[in-house]
Order: sequence, then C-alpha cells, then structure tokens
Amino acid sequence: MLICKYMLDINLIRQNPDKVKKGITSKNFNPSLVDDFLILDEEWKKLVKNTDDLRAEQKKLSTERKIEEAKNLKSKIQGLEEKIKIIEPDRNALINKFPNLPSEDALIGKDENENKILREAGVKPEFNFKIRDYLEISKELDLIDIGKASAVAGSRFGYIKNEAVILEFALVRFALDNLIPEGFIPVIPPVMIRPEVFEGMGRLAGNQEEERYYLPKDNLYLIGSSEHTMGPIHMDDVLNKKDLPKRYVAFSTCFRREAGSYGKDTRGILRVHQFDKVEMFSFSHPEESEKEHKFLLSIQEKIMSDLKLPYRVVEICAGDMGFTDAKQYDIETWIPSENKYRETHSCSNTTDFQARGINAKYKDGKTNETKFLHMLNATGFAIGRTLIAIIENYQQEDGSILIPEVLKKYTGFEKIWKKKV
Repeated sequence: MLICKYMLDINLIRQNPDKVKKGITSKNFNPSLVDDFLILDEEWKKLVKNTDDLRAEQKKLSTERKIEEAKNLKSKIQGLEEKIKIIEPDRNALINKFPNLPSEDALIGKDENENKILREAGVKPEFNFKIRDYLEISKELDLIDIGKASAVAGSRFGYIKNEAVILEFALVRFALDNLIPEGFIPVIPPVMIRPEVFEGMGRLAGNQEEERYYLPKDNLYLIGSSEHTMGPIHMDDVLNKKDLPKRYVAFSTCFRREAGSYGKDTRGILRVHQFDKVEMFSFSHPEESEKEHKFLLSIQEKIMSDLKLPYRVVEICAGDMGFTDAKQYDIETWIPSENKYRETHSCSNTTDFQARGINAKYKDGKTNETKFLHMLNATGFAIGRTLIAIIENYQQEDGSILIPEVLKKYTGFEKIWKKKV
C-alpha cells in the first residue's frame, strides 16, 4: 500500500511558491509555511543528492574491487542517512499542513460572511397558526427522544423513533432510486479507517483531528463522513480513462466530536456526535471535474426540489472552505421556527489533492500515461437535518406532519399523527 507523503504537488511549491502563498493565504493559512518548507526541502534535497552520489561512487569502487575504499564510504553514507531520517519527518509534517489551493475561479473572502448566495428555490410555507419547532412536534408525536439519549450517552445524541425511522429509510431509498439510474454504485462503506489512510485523505490535518474519535487499542479512527472511506476505495488503483467518471453513493453512520462548536446548537439533533448520511462520491478526469461538480450540485437541487423543501445555493469563499477543497458549494434549507436557512448539504471538488494522498490515478488509453484523478464529494442527505426540515416545513395545525409526496410510496403512510392512548 502506497500512501503519498504529500497531497499538494511538491513541484508547484518549489517552482511557483508565490502562487502557493497566495492560495493558502486566501484560506487563512500562514504563507510563511511555504518558506519554512522550502528551507527544509532544500536541505533534504542536498542530503539525498550527496547520499546518492556516494552510493554511486561506492558501487563503482566495489566494481573496481577497491574494497577498503568502498567500506570507508559506507560510514559516510550511514551518517547522511541518519540526517535524512531526522529531517524527513519534519519536512513531511510541514507540507501536510498545506491546505488544497482554491481553484482559479473560487470566490475570495475571509469567512462565512463573505459567502455568496447564488439562488433561492422553492416556496416557503405560510402558516396561519403558531408554528412549533421540530423538537416540540417530535416530543408530542414520540419521534425523537433527546432526554433519554442524554441519560444513556451524554449530550449531542438522540433516539430516532417510530415513524421517523421509517421516514429516514424512505429518504435513503428515495436517494438511491434517484442516483442509481445516474450511474452511482451503491455502497455501505467501513465506518473505521486506519490513521495513515485518514491522513492520506487530508482529514487529520489542521484542526480536523480534534473532530475525530480515535480508538487507540485498535489504532483506528471513526469516520466523520462516508467520504473518508469512499475515497480510499480506489487507493493505489489506476482506473481507465474510458470508465470515468466513476460514481458511488454511500450510506453510513458518521461520528464527529463537534469540538469547535461548544455552546452552538446543543439542543436537539442538528449538531450531534452520531448521525446517518447518504453521500455521493465521484472520481473524475481532471478536465471534466468542474462539469462533474456542477452535476453533483444539480442532483442535490433535484432531490430537494422533489421534496418541495425551500432551499438556497451558496458559493463558499476560500476563507470558509474546507481544508481539502478547491471549490465548494453548500445548500441551506429553510427552517421555519428559526426563520432562516441552515446548512444541510455540501458539494466539494478536491481536485487531485486527496488523490495524491491515497495514490488514486487513471490511465490515458492513447498515451498510456498515468495521472492523478480528481475526487469530488457531495451530500445526498444528512438524515437528521433533513428530518428537521421535513418536520418543520410540513407541520400542520392539528400537530400532525404531512409526508412529502415523493416519499409516500416508501413510508406507506401520508401523515404522522399523535398516538392514541
């Protein structure tokens, strides 16, 4: 198994450091990373060259039967190798602090306040009664139990119950029925991942490790998204160009500490430690990845439109973008009780950044040359957040919840009523 030591093209850093500085600065990373790396890299290159030169000389002396002179070089080579062993981990650790560079057409901005709303779609429901939030409704209908989950597992957990369970799997089947005809291969992936593979996916860098659950006895992490183990499904593989794009749709439970969000959305199931998710993942030819990115976004919009949930599409600026992303869109769905949109979907093109980390390539049939793939991920449904949106947007004055038309054939019922005692 080959895991690449760096995800950003090292030649780009060496040959165009100003471009790299500009890119990482736009993502709120310190540009001095570039200078610090180049200093270590130059020292490393000299050590490697000197070692290679001495090895070549040693080989020549051995061929000429100059045994004693060859032995004398051995200790020098060992000394240089020890220096390389010392400097190389620091060099590799430094380069892995570099985020992916924003694409040329990415929106530039410092934080979420500079994201751009591209469009709004759907009709916000009008209520002629006092609306309630999803927790009030769910408690009345016995759909979500936060109190008992808190007693059992602590904060940021919930029991999903009764018709809400049927509604969850209706959403999963609805997603599959939309995606499989588009060439998506359904997968249930592992929810644990080895540290070196996680690192190759760029998901332990920066402050991301704080989000992860680590099992030291097994040396495994719990995944925070199906993306994390769907990317490595083609680790060390070389795909044929003619088979691209290669698309997958995965369903899994996901785990996040929510380490940086204490005090935010602690009530309910909007921001929890454990949640279920349908995730799209695509391996694309580099020249087609922008088109594929827009395709994934169009799929997201279609399924939201079919559910008749009001939403808006937001272009994420560089300063708010994920560590691995070159370009990112979010979909935010209308939550009536909050009178605002909340994020329910993300859609990201990571270009060749993650592909370098896990050594995922394609072969051009004409030239027989192998190059790194582009990898993209997009939310199908973050189930908990979608349940919130359905419950609130489809609530009725009598306390019931209507089922979206497209889900009725999966649920077998048209409405969720209060249980009769």
